[in-house]
Amino acid sequence: MTRSVGETGEFALVEAIGARLPPSDLPLGPGDDAAVVAAPDGRVVASTDMLVEGRHFRRDWSEPYDVGRKAAAANLADIAAMGARATALLVALAVPEDLPADWVLSLADGLRDEAAEVGAPVAGGDVVRSGVITVSVTALGTLEGRDPVTRAGAQPGQLVAVAGRLGWAAAGFAVLSRGFRSPRVLVEAHRRPAPPYDEGPRAAELGATAMIDISDSLVADLGHVAAASGVRIDVESAAFHVPPAFTDTARALSADPMAWLLAGGEDHALAACFPREVDLPMAWQIIGRVGEGEGVLVDGQTYAGPAGWRSF
Repeated sequence: MTRSVGETGEFALVEAIGARLPPSDLPLGPGDDAAVVAAPDGRVVASTDMLVEGRHFRRDWSEPYDVGRKAAAANLADIAAMGARATALLVALAVPEDLPADWVLSLADGLRDEAAEVGAPVAGGDVVRSGVITVSVTALGTLEGRDPVTRAGAQPGQLVAVAGRLGWAAAGFAVLSRGFRSPRVLVEAHRRPAPPYDEGPRAAELGATAMIDISDSLVADLGHVAAASGVRIDVESAAFHVPPAFTDTARALSADPMAWLLAGGEDHALAACFPREVDLPMAWQIIGRVGEGEGVLVDGQTYAGPAGWRSF
């Protein structure tokens, strides 16, 4: 019989999680009051995010391993969006005492494996009792001597480009919400995002002047760039490739696939603004331009569809 978190106990559970983490090259890793993480250029990029059961994930839709990878990805993508590389994760976990301990260990495996994608070990964390599962992750990163790429550097005349998937998680959510489990590729995209981590630092090296992680939606997050930079961003719908899985699924669900692309969140793609003369690699797709004015326009019009994710 599987033991619960309460039956296992806090310290035994923490020890079991630690045993699943590989050795790291941190100056001081998990096991003490705090970890020690190197900051080679004297600066640390830091980001934190939280996943709450029933709000950000459902246990009947996602395995704990997927929840772990999703929690790590949301934070690691933020580090990449600054043009930085992740160096470590800290994890705080609140769970009910009757939750099977194996659920927590599988979650830890997901966190570990997603962090391994960028070579960032899990450096430590905390576990507490709660009525609802909550996963809070803090990611740390290094700029490797570069300046951070913020939301505030977009300039009129620049290109707007995207790296990574857009709308896949939203399409998967739509499928799951209707009680279906296929197309599997869309359902898996909702359960586990695939951020283009390496493209953040690459964009910085290519001269990106503004960048953001697409967590809420393309329109909403480009709106943050436009507001911070004091510019208007013009998006061209013809620039998007609509995957066949989108078209077929949208037809079956009587949905608009462009709404998933423009207003879907949680894919954690990267959007960045580049000088016009830049030679972008294939990973980046040009979707629009930066202009004078304010806000985000799609094909010259204010987008009338859903605005994207809002916590309140």
